[in-house]
Amino acid sequence: MQLLSITYPTPQFKTKIVAGVTQIWDSWRKKWIVLTPEEWVRQNFIAYLTQVLQYPSGSIAVEKQITLLERTKRFDIVVYKNGQPWLLVECKAPEIALTPQVLEQALTYNVHLQVPFIVITNGQHTAGWQLTPTVRVLATMPVY
Repeated sequence: MQLLSITYPTPQFKTKIVAGVTQIWDSWRKKWIVLTPEEWVRQNFIAYLTQVLQYPSGSIAVEKQITLLERTKRFDIVVYKNGQPWLLVECKAPEIALTPQVLEQALTYNVHLQVPFIVITNGQHTAGWQLTPTVRVLATMPVY
């Protein structure tokens, strides 16, 4: 595990209030989304990927459905490289601790996706792993 230092770019989001609920424009899903704390983390991490790390927006998938053991799940963010899933990002609200269970959720998605890199973030803390046959990520993970 590696703790990652993330400096989010200055927000340039479009927001609106509908019936007292703040919404944010998600340019990946092409629709207005309720601005929950988790959505704030997801949108800021996508901005970090595209504006700071310069990943092409076309290489990023957001909230896509996958099937695992006959159950439908949705991952938060996947970055593709050479047409293959390369990085999986699991986002949580800032008040949700990054526990082994959060990592386990991402690893469960990875049964389907088979990415070499996993990141989990709650917007305040971010941890990442490069998956290899010898990685034992659940045994030593601290809570953030």
